[in-house]
Amino acid sequence: MSNRIVRVGIIGCGGIGVGKHLPSLAKLKQVEIVAFCDIVEERAVKAAEQYGTSDAKVYTQYEQLLQDTSIEVIHVCTPNDSHCEISVASMEAGKHVMCEKPMAKTAAQAREMLDASRRTGKKLTIGYQNRFRPDSQYLKQVCSDGDLGDIYFAKALAVRRRAVPTWGVFLDEEKQGGGPLIDIGTHALDLTLWMMDNYKPKMVVGSVYHKLGQRENAANAWGPWDPKEFRVEDSAFGYITMENGATIVLESSWALNTLQVGEAKTVLCGTEGGADMEKGLRINGEKHSRMFVNEIDLAGGGVAFYDGNVEKDQDVEARQWIECIINDTEPVVDPAQALVVTEILEAIYESAKSGKPVYFN
Repeated sequence: MSNRIVRVGIIGCGGIGVGKHLPSLAKLKQVEIVAFCDIVEERAVKAAEQYGTSDAKVYTQYEQLLQDTSIEVIHVCTPNDSHCEISVASMEAGKHVMCEKPMAKTAAQAREMLDASRRTGKKLTIGYQNRFRPDSQYLKQVCSDGDLGDIYFAKALAVRRRAVPTWGVFLDEEKQGGGPLIDIGTHALDLTLWMMDNYKPKMVVGSVYHKLGQRENAANAWGPWDPKEFRVEDSAFGYITMENGATIVLESSWALNTLQVGEAKTVLCGTEGGADMEKGLRINGEKHSRMFVNEIDLAGGGVAFYDGNVEKDQDVEARQWIECIINDTEPVVDPAQALVVTEILEAIYESAKSGKPVYFN
C-alpha cells in the first residue's frame, strides 16, 4: 500500500467494533482512527483511549461525527435495525462505508443502501470476513478454475449445539430482525453463493423454530439465557432453488440437539468434483476410474520451527478494504451480492410465517 493516510471513524463501540474492527484497523500503518461514536459514552471513551489517535474525538450522536469532513471512511458496527440509516447518512456525507453483517434488517433497507452507494459514488462493503479465511480463499480459487464443474447442489452450514449469545441485543427481534439465521446463517449463505458465483434465486421455502428458547437454566456456552428475553428463533432452515436449477440447503441454529455442528461452512457438489469444510478443507472427485479425496494443507509454515505469518481473516478483510480505498478499486464483498443474501434470508422468514414458498421476480 502507499503511504497515504486514511482517517476512519467508527460508529458502534460494542462487542463487534472492539472485538473485530478496531484491532484489525489498528494494525494498519495507513489508518488513523480519529472518531468514536456510541450511545453509551463510556464505551466510546474506552475505545478511543485504546485505539484512537491522541486527538481522537468521542461522540454519542453519529450525525455529529459525520460533520467531520476529514474523515474518509466509516465503520458501522451497530444493531441491524440501524445499519441502513447510518450507512446511507455516512455515504451522503461523503464517506466510504464498511457495514458489519448482515447488510440490513430488511431487504428494502439493503436496497436503499445499495442505491445510496451508486447515487453518491461512495464505496460500500459488508463485513463477511469468512471469505478471507485461508480455506475460503483456496476453495474460491478451486471454484473459479472450474475444478468442480457446474455446482448444482450446496449446503450452507451455521449450526451450533448450544451457543446462544446472551449479551447486547442478539435476542431482540425488533433490533436484529431475527436470531441465528440473520446472525450466523448469513455468513454461511454468503460464503456458499460466493463460491457458486450464483446470485439469482428463484424460490425459497423456509422453516423457523422456537423450540428450545423458553427453557429455564439451559446449558449454554455463555451461561443460561433468560427465556423472557429470548424473542427470536433458536433454529431456522431454508431450501433455496436458483434460476439455473441449482439447489442450496441452509441450516442455522444457536440451540439444536445435534452433534453435527459447524459455523460459516459450505458443502459444494459439482459435475466434476465436490468440496466440504467439515474436517478441514477436502476436495473430492473421480480420476482414472477411481474416486479420490484431497485434504488441503493450509498451514502457514513449512519447517518445524517457523509457523509462517498467517493473517487472521478479519485482518485480511480490513487490509483489503483500506487498499481498495487507497487504490480506488472495488471491495471484495460487493454490496449487490450482500443484498441477495439479505433478500434470501428475508424470504426464509416470510415463507416460514406464511407456510408457503416465496418466489422471486
